[in-house]
Amino acid sequence: MKLKLFNKYFFTTSVIIIFSLTIMMIILSFVLNNHITNTKRNTLTIACEEIGEYVSESYENAETIAENDFFSVLNSVSNVAEADLFIADTTGKVFACGCAEWQENARCVHSTVLLPKEEINKGLNDEDKLYLGTLSIYQKPHYVSLNAVEDNSGVHYATVIATAPVSLVTNLLRTVTKLFLASAFLPLALMFIFIYIMTYRLTKPLKLMSQASKAMAKGDFSRRIPVTSDDEIGELSLSFNMMTNSLSQLEGMRKSFVANVSHELRTPMTTISGFIDGILDGTIEPKKHDYYLKIVSSEIKRLSRIVESMLNVSKIESNEFNLHRELIDFRELLCKIVISQEQNIVSKNLDIIGLDTISDVSANVDRDLMHQAIYNLVDNAVKFNCQNGNISFNLIKENKTLILTIKNSGDGIPEKDLPFVFERFYKVDKSRSNSKNSTGLGLYITKAIVTAHSGTISVASKPQEYTAFKITLPVL
Repeated sequence: MKLKLFNKYFFTTSVIIIFSLTIMMIILSFVLNNHITNTKRNTLTIACEEIGEYVSESYENAETIAENDFFSVLNSVSNVAEADLFIADTTGKVFACGCAEWQENARCVHSTVLLPKEEINKGLNDEDKLYLGTLSIYQKPHYVSLNAVEDNSGVHYATVIATAPVSLVTNLLRTVTKLFLASAFLPLALMFIFIYIMTYRLTKPLKLMSQASKAMAKGDFSRRIPVTSDDEIGELSLSFNMMTNSLSQLEGMRKSFVANVSHELRTPMTTISGFIDGILDGTIEPKKHDYYLKIVSSEIKRLSRIVESMLNVSKIESNEFNLHRELIDFRELLCKIVISQEQNIVSKNLDIIGLDTISDVSANVDRDLMHQAIYNLVDNAVKFNCQNGNISFNLIKENKTLILTIKNSGDGIPEKDLPFVFERFYKVDKSRSNSKNSTGLGLYITKAIVTAHSGTISVASKPQEYTAFKITLPVL
């Protein structure tokens, strides 16, 4: 089973922290062990040296040491050094010890056996005069430090021995480790709680995005991600919401487009089929054939326009616009397009303004594509105009830029719809658009054509007064 992002992030972060603390603990233990060992080494060495110097300066031989009250000095140094401190002769026999048992009985566990000469000689010959051993007294290894005591003539007559159990160092190290772990528990607990909260906050938007994506795959575009920060996650959430809004709008337009195209295709096809069947089966009289065949021809042209629009959209989306530029006169192009709309203009009694006074302006463009783009604007200006309205044209050239403005009277476009008029499938008034054979693709195609020519197109409108489209093109 794959770990989810939350578990993976939390687990990875926890492992890194635990691993780091373990490494720190190992390093700390190593440093502490060396420090404590060196400290104990120095303590034992100094104790042996101090006692050795004291004995060498105060007593001539082993007998004089044993005969004098030297035990209190050994006991005091032994307690301070936290070590067993005793003195042996050259045979390995302990004749003085700093432990409490010796003070009471003049003998102790250290004096019950002869100390092995090989261990004593090893310690005396060692440069550090410190080693691990048992001296045949202890069951477990002890740190052993030795110092030779010599008389005035340089004869070795006694050895000062200081021992401390290794467990003393390990117990101290264990105590420090427990103290470290105990003091680290609360910070660790707070750290893991903080990591848990941070991990949850970081992964929650991603989890919501995953759920929203699955919902979108099923057609539900209603979910949005709460934006709770201004960092990268917040920006991602905001971008995701914007994407969802766009997809939601696009899905709505797609459904509307499919419904509109289905209606547009079904209506002429039903008309064509009905009239053709009527002619073939004799329902329609021969003298009316021409009349109905003209209707069939009109409906076929209407189907052709719908299919052509859909093909153009396909070309736009696949970047298959191939421009075949040539120098054309825009005044002539406008006149031809207006003449092609003469019947519709006359039926609405529209007044054409400015077309007869505009100057000749030429530009290198694709004739067919530019004809389609401007035809769409003029066709909209006629269709969405009011009875007895007007259409005005303005064409000028400024700084090697062609500027064409087409303005018509009419209901206009609501301000809330202006940002979307160039979106594909978008219709300002669906009920009115259906009656005017619109598929919501004209302005989308127009903008794509103008953009392909490195130009721009914009729209301005005032409800119940006018709508104006402005095209700017470079004059190449």
